[in-house]
Amino acid sequence: MQRITITIEDELLVEIDRLVAARGYQNRSEAMRDLARAGMKQVEGKVSAARDCVGALVYVYAHGARELSKRLTQRFHDHHDLSLAALHVHLDHKSCMEVTVLRGATREVQDLASHVIAERGVRHGRLVTVPVMLEAQNHGHGPKHGHRHMHVHVRDAN
Repeated sequence: MQRITITIEDELLVEIDRLVAARGYQNRSEAMRDLARAGMKQVEGKVSAARDCVGALVYVYAHGARELSKRLTQRFHDHHDLSLAALHVHLDHKSCMEVTVLRGATREVQDLASHVIAERGVRHGRLVTVPVMLEAQNHGHGPKHGHRHMHVHVRDAN
């Protein structure tokens, strides 16, 4: 086994200690190993990375963190083809929550989400994906008013 050092907020440590006590872990290391394994499974996801998906990326961040808002905005601009919509909520004087709807290749959506969640100052983050089939179709809406856009077909959960 390897020994590592991590830095976490005091509030998160209190939550970890509660989990250690509630589940009867012998120490924090056992709890952290289980949490890391569960997190790894979640990140791998149930959706094949070769398919398309729609996803909801939810994250909470410290709005006062140096340049964080600017970095997040730039990251989404750099991936404008994946980002469909965003909701921004002020939770308190220090924290904001954003919910961003993403659509595209699962691997690209997961990669973008991972980078956002890993930004310094992002406190919590989770991506929920739904497998879909994307299909570009032409539509006519009267003479000379046709256009092309994506249709999303949700795949069965199986």
